[in-house]
Order: sequence, then C-alpha cells, then structure tokens
Amino acid sequence: MLGAASIAVLASCAVGPDYNRPAFNTTAAFKEQNDWKPSEPADALDRGAWWTIFNDVALDRLEEKVNVSNQNIIAAAAAYDQAKALVDQARAGWWPTVDASASLIRTASGGGGGTTLATATGTGTATVPTTGVSTAIATGARTTTINTVGVSANWTVDIWGQIRRTVESDKASAQASAAALAAARLSAQGTLATDYFELAAQDQLQKLLDDTVVAEQRSLKITQSRYHYGVAAKADVVSAEAQLLSSQAQQINARIQRTLLEHAIAVLIGAQPADFTLAPTPMRSDVPTVPVGIPSELLERRPDVAEAERKMAAANAQIGVAKAAYFPNLTLSGSDQYSGGAWSHLINLPNRTWSLGPSLAETLFDAGAHRAQVRQARAAYDANVASYRQTVLADLQQVEDQIATLRILEQQAGVEDAAVKVAREAEGLTLNQYKAGTVPYSSVITAQTTRLSAEETALTVLSSRLQASVALIEALGGGWSVSQLPSP
Repeated sequence: MLGAASIAVLASCAVGPDYNRPAFNTTAAFKEQNDWKPSEPADALDRGAWWTIFNDVALDRLEEKVNVSNQNIIAAAAAYDQAKALVDQARAGWWPTVDASASLIRTASGGGGGTTLATATGTGTATVPTTGVSTAIATGARTTTINTVGVSANWTVDIWGQIRRTVESDKASAQASAAALAAARLSAQGTLATDYFELAAQDQLQKLLDDTVVAEQRSLKITQSRYHYGVAAKADVVSAEAQLLSSQAQQINARIQRTLLEHAIAVLIGAQPADFTLAPTPMRSDVPTVPVGIPSELLERRPDVAEAERKMAAANAQIGVAKAAYFPNLTLSGSDQYSGGAWSHLINLPNRTWSLGPSLAETLFDAGAHRAQVRQARAAYDANVASYRQTVLADLQQVEDQIATLRILEQQAGVEDAAVKVAREAEGLTLNQYKAGTVPYSSVITAQTTRLSAEETALTVLSSRLQASVALIEALGGGWSVSQLPSP
C-alpha cells in the first residue's frame, strides 16, 4: 500500500516549465480609426456567418458551399483529425501494455550423430555429415510437442512526467490544428467574398460599357446625319467611329476578368469551372459598417494568433519531455505462462511459470545528447514565442491598413461621385453644343472619355471599399473566437 502511494506521489511530478502565455501589451485603440466615421452605425458583425452583414442571398449560398466543399478546408480538417489521433496515442502511454501469446512447437530428435526427418507418410532416413564424417541414421525418431499460452504486461511509470508533457504538447498541437482549420476556413470565405464583389464590379462595368456603346452609336448617327447634310466634316464621322470601336473593344475585354473570377469562385466552392455558372450580380452601392473593437480583442478573435499561441504551448511542453530524459525510467513487468504437451491439461499448476518485478534504466553517458535535446527544445520554444509576437504585429498592421484604406476610400468616393455627376452634365452640354455647331466633335469625344473614365474610377473605388471591408472582417477574425477551440 505504501509502495503504491509512493509511486502515485512520484507520478504526480512533471519536470520542465509550466506554460504561461507571454504577455503582449497592445495599444488602447487602433490609430487609424480616429478620423473614421462609419456610414451605417446600425450594422453589426454577425459572430458566426459574418458575410450576412452584406445582406446578399447569392453570397450566402456560395459561402455555405465553401464551408462544405472547399478542398483546402477539407485538408485542414483531416490534419486536425490526425492531431487528435496523436493525442490518443500519447494518452495510451499512461496505461500498461498487455500482450497475449499462444504457440505450438513440435521437435524431432534421433540418434546416430545425424538428424531424422519426419515426413507426411512416415519416418525416413537421411545421411547428414557431422564433423566431416558421413553417418547413416536409422529410423525411429522421437517427436515432442510443446504447447504454450500466456500473458505479459509492461507499464512504464510516468515518474518525471515525460508522458504527461507529451500529452500536454500533443493537446496543444491539436488545438493549433483546430485554429489552423478555422484560419483556412476564414481565408476561403474571405477570398470568395472578395472575388464575388470583384465579379459584381465587372458585371457593373460591363453594363457601363454597354450603355457607353449605345450612347456612342447614337453619337455616330448624329455625326453621319450632319455629314450627310453638309454641316459636319468627314473627320467627325471617322472620329466617332474610332471612339465607338475603342469602347466596343473595352466591352469585349471586360468579359475576360469576369470569366476568370467565375472560374475562381467555382474552385473555391469545390466545383469544376465547366459545371458552374454565376448569373450577373447587381452591384450594391453601400458599404456596411464593420465594428472594429479594441486591439487586445484581436488576440482572442484571430485564429492564426490562436494557432501561434498553441504552438508556443506545445513547444513549452517539449522542454519537459526533453528534461525527463535525464532521469531513470521505472518499468513494471509481469508475465504468466503455461507450457505442456497436451492442450487438454495445459492450464495446470505444474505447467505454470510467472514473473513480476520492477526495473530501472538510466543513461550514464551520452556525450551530451540529452543536454543538446533540452537546448534544442528551449530554442524551439523561443522561436515559437517570436513567431507568436510577429503574428500579432502583422495582424495589428493588417487591421490598421484596412481601416486606413476604408477611411481614405470613403473620402475618395464622395469626390468621385461628384466627378461623375459633373462629367455626365458636361457630356450632355457638349453634345448639345456640337449639335448647335458651336464646338467641334473632338470636344464631344473628350467629354465622353472623361465621363466614362470618371464612372470607371467611381466603380473601382466602390469595389475597393467592399473588398477592403471584407479584408477588415478577415483581419478581425471574422466571426471566430478563441472560445471555439476544442477543450484540451
């Protein structure tokens, strides 16, 4: 009883440092949000399906398919399953290993300095040289049968916590894999939303170019009519034709990017591009507000931060695993075996042999191998600490970048919308002046080009704002939280 209690006390020890997450002192607020005035304070970020903030049914359907069919997410899920299996393997080290065995051995022996061979039809003779002399062996060999059954058990007592630290490390690694799965899912969701809004912008650009071509076709008819009546030069007609052809070329070229984006979305949802078609998508004119919060929340909301932190915990536990190698291993072994000639009377006390006892093993000299392993484990931990801190810094930068981008683009959008309004008015006035014969057709071309350029720029700014809002949500961790990590 006393011995069992002693073993229990010893087994409660675990060498190596206990894990404490290194502190990271974040600022009280993001610098770039000071002058940022959200356009729609009523909006809020859903803590689960974050993309629903955009209120787009088509996007919602695509995002659900990403969660189920994206191959990168499936691969990350498989990696997480592997990590969980490693935890189960490590936990098995806490328990004894029990083996069962059974055997049947038949031996034959004979006289005359040779070997008698048993055959299926009876006993024959053979001549086998022994010490260089050939001897004939007579028949009449004797056979013996030995049947053996038994069990054996071995239990390595985890006195110094080597197994415990291994389990601790594998648990943290499994949580890191779970965070990596969340990061892969968030990345795929963010990429899909970005591609979706870019595709919508391409559809809007296509509509803009279609309207431009129609307007320029009307302008060409006007110049042709004026030329027919002798009030315009041939150069006006040629200029109008050149402008129309240029716009038609842009109209055709715009389809390329749209097609590529459609293919990219198909792959993201796990579909073959040949089997996927996305109907023209209307472009929304507003950009929803993304609540930013405070920098310290980023440590709880980013899956890549959680992954880096869990890797740090796993590396810390490996220091204990390496240190435990300095100390002796205690193994308890036992066996119980029965051996006899007949199966029917095999399990009898006279046929029994058993053994039970402890053994200690300690490395007396390894030329500094254990010491080097501890140094390696400490260095690996230090590297993971640096990686964790760099991950946090990079994520803080990403949030600041997207806040600044949204703030500046919002200001630019106001200017661009005003520029579009003025350019459209200027185009109409210039066309009327041309009809009245007060300005050359080159002025009409200039006005049309300016108007188209202004509308394209305004569309680009709107698309960039939507994509930046997606990037900000992704930088903030989407709807994820560290509380979603599986319990260790």
